[in-house]
Amino acid sequence: MLVTSVIVYLALTVAIGLWAARRVHDTKDYLVAGRSLPLSINMAVVFATWFGAETVLSVSATFAKDGLVGVPGDPFGASACLILAAVFFARAFYRMNLMTLGDFYRKRYDQRIEVFTSACVVVSYLGWTSAQLTALGLVIWVISGGALTLTQGIVIGAAIVLVYTIFGGMWSVAMTDTVQALVIIIGLFIVAYFVGDLAGGASKVIAQAHADGKLQLFPSGGAKEWLAFSAAFLTVALGSIPQQDVFQRMTSAKDEKTAVRGTIAGALIYFAMAFVPMFIAYAALMIQPELKDLFASEDSRVIQRILPDIILARAPLAIQVLFFGALLSAILSTSAGALLAPTALFANNVVRPFVGEMSDHKLLTLTRICLVIFTTAALVFAVNSELTMYEMIQNAYKVTLAGAFVPLVFGIYWKKTTNAGAAASIFFGLLTWGLAEFVGSETVPPQLFGLVAATIAMVVVSLATRSPHRGHRGAQRTH
Repeated sequence: MLVTSVIVYLALTVAIGLWAARRVHDTKDYLVAGRSLPLSINMAVVFATWFGAETVLSVSATFAKDGLVGVPGDPFGASACLILAAVFFARAFYRMNLMTLGDFYRKRYDQRIEVFTSACVVVSYLGWTSAQLTALGLVIWVISGGALTLTQGIVIGAAIVLVYTIFGGMWSVAMTDTVQALVIIIGLFIVAYFVGDLAGGASKVIAQAHADGKLQLFPSGGAKEWLAFSAAFLTVALGSIPQQDVFQRMTSAKDEKTAVRGTIAGALIYFAMAFVPMFIAYAALMIQPELKDLFASEDSRVIQRILPDIILARAPLAIQVLFFGALLSAILSTSAGALLAPTALFANNVVRPFVGEMSDHKLLTLTRICLVIFTTAALVFAVNSELTMYEMIQNAYKVTLAGAFVPLVFGIYWKKTTNAGAAASIFFGLLTWGLAEFVGSETVPPQLFGLVAATIAMVVVSLATRSPHRGHRGAQRTH
């Protein structure tokens, strides 16, 4: 019955996505849903940007193991990212009438900066997208009762998401996200009530988590611990701002005001909902303490089985259907966006500059071809990685923190920024981060070295190459 319910739900999701595809007539419809989403749908798609597999399975398991001090990047950094993006970037993006994030770098700087930064962002998505596909495969594997392998589950999951995304683009993402957001919220609250009751009640679970030190937010120790904690927060809070999926969902709103309000509202809903899986995971350890043995596995992905295992072992069928429905909703909603976002950047801002002018129809075809290519690459990465989803995502945003964040911020807010300064920022940011990763650092996380180097390079080179008689390129477009 559980397998049947899951198959029906997946079929319904694909049907909704294909139905939404009827609205796609050109590239604008495909990439940003024609910039027509009302507040309610915009809020839902922003919420679904972050509420994915890592929130339900990986962040919750990491919390159960390490407490709040172990998850500064998500939900704290992730929620901060959306609020910062809404307050400081949404209006600028909307007024520039951009189709992709890469378009900003071209309009503000030049085509070379566009290609380099877009390539950085696309590469960073391999980890993020692979995390979603891994989770989807994990769920299919668990539900199949061992009839399928994890690899087979990942391949099947990737095929399902690809089917409706390739036809409907952002319209399919928006329509499926709206339905999935409702399933996530309703399903997880009911599951939390059931599991909490098995553990002795919500107050007992919270009291036990407090007694075990899991609710301690800030790290103990000295500079090393605080730098690691801060780096994990900043990597997501800042490194995920120059991401196409965040940009895409903000700028799909019907107007500038909706973009700001929808993003902030989506961030607040996400922050509140992210604690529900954490509560369920800790209650699961109280109910079945032997689940702690998963923490000792050499394959770090195994700890992500805490919630699926307890639900299958202790919950009645109705609760199992609700849980896996909510979990699949979270994964599918994020997976579709995680596939579409890098594809849009790669087709429009990496490939197109070398191909030259093309009709809208040909660009749309190119984008769909790139979607298949990127899905295949993410699939290979997912099958061969043994990192948890939380670790995959942390690693992904290091690239954009070092290579794309500084040119974005300075391009909007510093009039003295030059093309040479942006190029130097990208080069030295990525080089310094890469060297720091290679050499290793006992105290300062490598991505912080990259961020500082990118900032210094931007300021020094921009001041050295700026002509005193040249006006600020792009200022009128962004303010």
